[in-house]
Amino acid sequence: MIRCMLGKIMWERKLTNAEVADMAGVSRNTISSLVNEKNQRIDYPTLDRLCKALNITVCELIQYFPEE
Repeated sequence: MIRCMLGKIMWERKLTNAEVADMAGVSRNTISSLVNEKNQRIDYPTLDRLCKALNITVCELIQYFPEE
């Protein structure tokens, strides 16, 4: 299973959806969907903006967990 770790990262850094949206230049709806893992996909520009804004790698943002 592929999981977006944005919610965890935001929780650890005590950031709100609005703060991350402003930092990354993406919509609040996009942030909310990623945090709640409601997205079916994420485009490269969004990944790039989030990684730059949060100073993280794609591997930290998107992780793979094998299903049992």
